[in-house]
Amino acid sequence: MAYKLYFKYGVMGSSKTAQALMTRFNYEQQGYKVLLMKPKIDNRDDKSEKTIIKSRIGLEEEAYAFSLNENLIDTFSKLSEDKNYNVIICDESQFCTAEQIEQFKTLTDKVPVFCYGLKTDFKSNLFEGSKRLIEIADSLTEIKSICECGKKAIINARFIDGIITTTGSVVDIGGDEKYRPLCYSCYKNYINQSKNQ
Repeated sequence: MAYKLYFKYGVMGSSKTAQALMTRFNYEQQGYKVLLMKPKIDNRDDKSEKTIIKSRIGLEEEAYAFSLNENLIDTFSKLSEDKNYNVIICDESQFCTAEQIEQFKTLTDKVPVFCYGLKTDFKSNLFEGSKRLIEIADSLTEIKSICECGKKAIINARFIDGIITTTGSVVDIGGDEKYRPLCYSCYKNYINQSKNQ
């Protein structure tokens, strides 16, 4: 039986991580063993030696952190020797490589795979992992959120000292202190304001 690869995406603050943790809870309530994962690059909520997936509303769970050169098929086989996992849930999947997304797709021969993450970076370009997910996932679901003006937010705008920026490294881990979900109109307005300062 073939299972599905799911991509559930939204802007910063749209409850992606909370939904990932609730999906895990629902499966475990039914007796499934869930492998909760995230790329090592996102380590903002980790505690000492433990990798943590933490939502803004306070839900958190320990997870397995993988490197960007790690083969996830091999990792799943190794970790399943002891636990016999039935489901994979990956948070921050935008940071995966295209090859790792393909590995997740291959793993759907054995288990369902749920990927949660951002679709685009602060420049409104697709992340590598998100791009591949859009191309090959069996199910795409937008987790909607709102802009400060009340419209649907689609941009993960990056701010430095209160001023929007469109330059810098694509990967710059942060939260509410650095990023704001904006609609495209507000995004363009902030950019125009920054040019006039």
